Amino acid sequence: MEIIENVYQLDCASHGHVFFIRSDQGILIDTGMPGLAEKILAELEALDGTVQHIKKILLTHHDIDHIGNAKALQEATQAEVWAPHEDVPYIIGEKNRPGIKRILQTMARPPKPNISGSYQANQCFGEVRVIHAPGHTPGHTVFQYRNVLFIGDLFQEVRGKLDLLPRFLIWDQEEAKRSISIIKELQYDWICPSHGMPIKRGTVTEEFLKNY
Repeated sequence: MEIIENVYQLDCASHGHVFFIRSDQGILIDTGMPGLAEKILAELEALDGTVQHIKKILLTHHDIDHIGNAKALQEATQAEVWAPHEDVPYIIGEKNRPGIKRILQTMARPPKPNISGSYQANQCFGEVRVIHAPGHTPGHTVFQYRNVLFIGDLFQEVRGKLDLLPRFLIWDQEEAKRSISIIKELQYDWICPSHGMPIKRGTVTEEFLKNY
């Protein structure tokens, strides 16, 4: 699905979306549930002609449905993998995920990618701006590319409405709410959540954001 010119939500990853920005950097945002690497690579080939154009894989946070194919895609593309500093210990297995996520990690253990670096405040990858938005996880990160926001699991779209993810999946709900308020200060036209469909700025987004 093309969101704006050169920005795509890949069709093959329906639970935990993967986004592709076609640019000199060749950027993937998140990598979906484990086991989708071959489908992701095939879709990228169809869109861009060669997976070697992927230079950066940017992870919004440590959840398994976001890091699931990071290692396989890194090996296939030789891309750098970047992640939030606070979430790296969970990605590389130095810390166990809290709550129900600890149970989930025993059921699905995706191979650990080689983390090339962690984000700095206001860092940019070409035109992609890094925005620290903790709450869902300690290091949860949002990205902005031109007029598009990639919000990870900051909140979700469900049947045309926006809402927080279930509380038991959120590391710190009050912190997450404070991070949502950051969105109100940004200029954008599209919000792309990891769960649900992209939604254009308008009444639905404004009604949701006014509560934070």
